Amino acid sequence: MSTDGLDGSLDAQIDQWRSYLQRRQAIHTVDVEELEDHLREQIAELVKVGLDPDEAFLVGVKRLGALDALSREFAREHSERLWKQLMVSGEGARDADAGGVYGTRRMWAALALAVSAAVAIKVPGLFGIPFDPDASLFYAINISFFTLPFIAAYFAWERPLPTPSRAGVAATFILAAIGMNAYWAHASADTNADTLTLSILHLPMALWLAVGVAYVGGQWRGSDRRMDFIRFTGELFIYLVLIGLGGAVLIGLTFALFQAIGVDVEGLVQNWILPCGLAGATVVAAWLVEAKQSVIENMAPVLARIFIPLFALVLVAFVATMAATGRGLDVEREILIAIDLLLVVVFGLLLYSISARDPLASPGPFDWLQLTLVGAALLVDGLALWAIGGRISEMGWTPNRFAALGMNIVLLVNLSGAAFLYLRFLRGQGRFLRLWRWQMAYLYVLAGWAAIVAFLFPLLFGFA
Repeated sequence: MSTDGLDGSLDAQIDQWRSYLQRRQAIHTVDVEELEDHLREQIAELVKVGLDPDEAFLVGVKRLGALDALSREFAREHSERLWKQLMVSGEGARDADAGGVYGTRRMWAALALAVSAAVAIKVPGLFGIPFDPDASLFYAINISFFTLPFIAAYFAWERPLPTPSRAGVAATFILAAIGMNAYWAHASADTNADTLTLSILHLPMALWLAVGVAYVGGQWRGSDRRMDFIRFTGELFIYLVLIGLGGAVLIGLTFALFQAIGVDVEGLVQNWILPCGLAGATVVAAWLVEAKQSVIENMAPVLARIFIPLFALVLVAFVATMAATGRGLDVEREILIAIDLLLVVVFGLLLYSISARDPLASPGPFDWLQLTLVGAALLVDGLALWAIGGRISEMGWTPNRFAALGMNIVLLVNLSGAAFLYLRFLRGQGRFLRLWRWQMAYLYVLAGWAAIVAFLFPLLFGFA
């Protein structure tokens, strides 16, 4: 039964309900469609007996049952589905659009791009450029271009991405590659330029926005799609860590086995397994995240709920200890870098936790815990800025100090805005969507600052 002709806002509410169900529950796409058909039938019947569309929607959802209870019941009834999706080959598997994992067009496309990335990273070797950081900085400078364009290509094909957006994403990668290699064509393995290190570290952050455009299918203006990209980023990081750990074990066993028969495989590992595995694993990890997102509950929201209390405890204890002992921050470079990394991790946890939260849910204890984390991070950020300012006034400006100062200011503004909006939400003076939109808008700031450091700092500081 159709709900055509009803209030236009009804479709938006159903789309939001469907998006929530797909994101949070272990339910297959076709089953979500079936549930949506039942919901629309319920709404149509309720409207016929006199309810307005908004009331009919709420009653219809209630009749379907609580989403969490529904997903648990579904998981019990179809507990074998995960194993079928992970283990069964293409024959008899569902079509890719119905969520199949193996034997699908998406899988083969991802594998083809993974192989292409592995081949591409070996092409420079044909021109005498070895995969050896002690001999050349080429791969350190260009590693982003051997991985990120292939992930973007996968999503541009899978979504698909409109032609103008495809051209924009491709142009971004091409111009960035030309710029970076033109900047550092003179660099050798013993080059000790701070701006080179900063460019290498910040370039992936700037280019990740181009991957995001491909991921959302060109629909970058909608905050919902950008939040999906944040969730994807968190999941991708976890998968890459797991693949990396597995790869490290594989390499260790390879060395042990061949050493047992007196064969040296160091050259094979260094020249083939490491570069090809690194390039191919990024595409495979991106596909795995997408393939499994509707099969099992995402790991990253669970990890965020585990680590947010721990980080909040550490930061509160740190601030309390400083206040009790009267000790200030050590202005040593390594200490300030560690604090900056901690603040970046806190920002990432906050961003991902916000992206995984239902924006329509009421405030809860975990929200207060997150506000505590933000408040503690603000204090630490302020102390770090004070220490960096003291170091600059004493020793002068350098690219590293300028970059650290800028990053701390960027994080300070973000955390301040998040704290203000979170407090208003908890007091019932604002909606959670305002915090959601604040974080989404800030993606431009982060990518913009990363691009400035990657491309303008070398010019500003004379490639020093």
